[in-house]
Amino acid sequence: MRFWRMIAIVIAGMGLGLAWNASSGRGFALARNAFLRPGDQLVEIPASEAKTRLERGALVLDARGWEFYKMGHVPGSLNLPMEDFENAFKKLEPKLRGSYDIVVYCAGYGCEASHIVVRQLKEKGVHAVILNEGWPAWEDAGYPVREGEQP
Repeated sequence: MRFWRMIAIVIAGMGLGLAWNASSGRGFALARNAFLRPGDQLVEIPASEAKTRLERGALVLDARGWEFYKMGHVPGSLNLPMEDFENAFKKLEPKLRGSYDIVVYCAGYGCEASHIVVRQLKEKGVHAVILNEGWPAWEDAGYPVREGEQP
């Protein structure tokens, strides 16, 4: 009898917690990406769409650090690391301003770098979309990868 009471209390507590989360306006986002802030108009795309865009000439940016870029990246992508955004942006600015289709990715699961880079690009008047789940999504899809310093 005690076991069933404990189960009932846990279920009731979970139900009340989820109800409060949904109705309070201060709860956690359970149905969308936690890195997207209220008011953001950031667009996330799946790996298949990123590959299609790349094949059509999109500019792909890797928001991870240089060392991670050298270990493996999307072929043709350029490195625009979040940690050194301003310096990298200055070097890539003409190319960024001349591109109308830009996809940004980072290390994926739990990585916010692509979201931060896209926000920073947006502040500078450059529109970009985010590869949802980043590098792991690209690799898991079995798409080509490149190692080294060359795009």
